[in-house]
Amino acid sequence: MTLPDTMRAWRVTRLAEPNEALSLDELPMPTPSAGEVLVRVRAVAANFPDVLLCRGEYQVKPALPFVPGIEFVGDVVAYGSSVDGLEVGARVLGSKIGVLSEYAVLPASDVWAAPESLPDVEASGLTVAYQTAWFALHRRAALQSGEWLLVHAAAGGVGLAAVQLGAAAGAHVVGVVGSAAKAKVARDAGADIVLVRGTDDIVTGVKSATGGRGADVVFDPVGGDAFVASTRCIAFEGRIIVVGFAGGTIQELPAGHVLVKNYSVVGLHWGMYPGLRPDLVDDARAGLTRLAEAGSIRPVVDHVVPFDRAPEALTALAGGATVGRVVIQVG
Repeated sequence: MTLPDTMRAWRVTRLAEPNEALSLDELPMPTPSAGEVLVRVRAVAANFPDVLLCRGEYQVKPALPFVPGIEFVGDVVAYGSSVDGLEVGARVLGSKIGVLSEYAVLPASDVWAAPESLPDVEASGLTVAYQTAWFALHRRAALQSGEWLLVHAAAGGVGLAAVQLGAAAGAHVVGVVGSAAKAKVARDAGADIVLVRGTDDIVTGVKSATGGRGADVVFDPVGGDAFVASTRCIAFEGRIIVVGFAGGTIQELPAGHVLVKNYSVVGLHWGMYPGLRPDLVDDARAGLTRLAEAGSIRPVVDHVVPFDRAPEALTALAGGATVGRVVIQVG
């Protein structure tokens, strides 16, 4: 396969909001080293960390200028030595900072076969949100069939993944959304009950749904008031999984309350698993592929923007009005 000498890539050239931070530049074609693959990017799913990268607020702070984008679907076009099991032409998913470009180089361990049942725009969003939700619910919370699962931000990318995976596991799901307009998408994803933040009382709604018991598991990517409400409606021996703090206020652990009510607060940083427990990542990928092929999970796409207008995708995501994923169509 003959590859071009250059490619286009969006780069963060200064720290600001996405529409001010990003520049579309012509760069040399990258070359894979040992253990790496070169992929032609088909589509990139926008993630909130991309917005934080543009602002300089993410926990990883690459030196300027850098290419954002952390999740994609594409085709393997070349690979370095010591790469086994991946052939040129394989359609793959992957996650690594630096994929908002026409081509990208990644460690072979960071890519995996894309489920055949999912088209590009949906498959692009299967890696980060769904693996995060998988590890939160199955590894950290040990969610069981028949338990009650409370999901905050249930109409967002990672929230919808948690709703779908919770329903697939046989849990009863209560989803919290930011507006009445977002309620339907959470129900369609498998939520048995949907509460609207600011309109419904979350604590009362959860206790009513569970007959006073409370939620066995809470999936919290929001923080702030959402976390406080969760501590007030968590069940005996319940587990609150802290996934993030997109609401802007980091969760503060009320140790005395944890002791008195006998519940657990558990953190999840999915990015640690590929380096420390790659075997668990392989298990998660296999499980997600099975569920996708069975039709039990399917990433929800809010809208698609062309590569030339990629900053619009991140701006829309930062605004908080999207439902599911915003996808950038690259090639």
